[in-house]
Amino acid sequence: MTKQSLMIKDFPQDERPRERLMLKGASSLSNHELIAILLRTGTKEESVLQLSNRILNHFEGLQLLQDATVNEITNIKGIGPAKAIQIIAAIEIGKRIAQLKPDTRYTIRSPEDGANYVMEEMRILSQEHFVCLYLNTKNQVLHKQTIFIGSLNSSIVHPREIFKEAFRRSAASIICVHNHPSGDPTPSREDIDVTKRLKECGLIIGIELLDHLIIGDRKYISLKEKGYM
Repeated sequence: MTKQSLMIKDFPQDERPRERLMLKGASSLSNHELIAILLRTGTKEESVLQLSNRILNHFEGLQLLQDATVNEITNIKGIGPAKAIQIIAAIEIGKRIAQLKPDTRYTIRSPEDGANYVMEEMRILSQEHFVCLYLNTKNQVLHKQTIFIGSLNSSIVHPREIFKEAFRRSAASIICVHNHPSGDPTPSREDIDVTKRLKECGLIIGIELLDHLIIGDRKYISLKEKGYM
C-alpha cells in the first residue's frame, strides 16, 4: 500500500485546527496550525502539521516568513508553487489589514445630527423606509441599514431583526429613523407604540435605543425630545 499525504481531516477531531477554529476562534490556534489550514495537505513522509511546523522553523518564525518569496518557500521540501502562493497571499492580506486606517466616522451628538445624516436621502422617498443607525460607544455611526419598506406597523417592525444586526456590528446603541412621504413628521400612535416597544427591548438586551427620528420634508421630529421614550 502506498503512503498518502496526511490531511487535516485525518487527525482526531480535537487535533483538527479547522474544527478548533470554528469552536474557539482563530486566536486559539498556534502559528503552525494556521499555516496548516492554508496548506490543507502534508506529504507522504509527514503530516500537514509537521510540514507547517518545519516551514516556521526554516524561517525562524513569522518575522522572516512575512517577507519570503515564492522561490524561498518552494525551496522547502514538500512545498510547491501553489502552497507557497497560498501562504504569501494570506500574509499579504494580513499586512493590508494592519495598514488600514480607521474611517472618519460620522458622530451623532444630537437629534439634529441624526436627522442631518439621513435628511437628503430620506425626505424624497415616496414610500416609508424604516432605517436603523448602529453606533459605537462614541456615538459614531458604524452602519446604516434599511430594515423594511412600507407603512409602520408593530407586527412588521420586529425587534429581532433590528437587534440582530446590532449584535452583528457590536453596536453599543441604535437610532431608528423613518420617513413620512407626506412631508409631515408628526408621529402617529403606531410610531409611538413601536418606539416604546423597541426601547423596552433595548433595555433588556443592553443595547440602548437613543432616539427615533421621523423625517419629513426638510424637517424632523425626535420622539425622545417629545418625551415619547
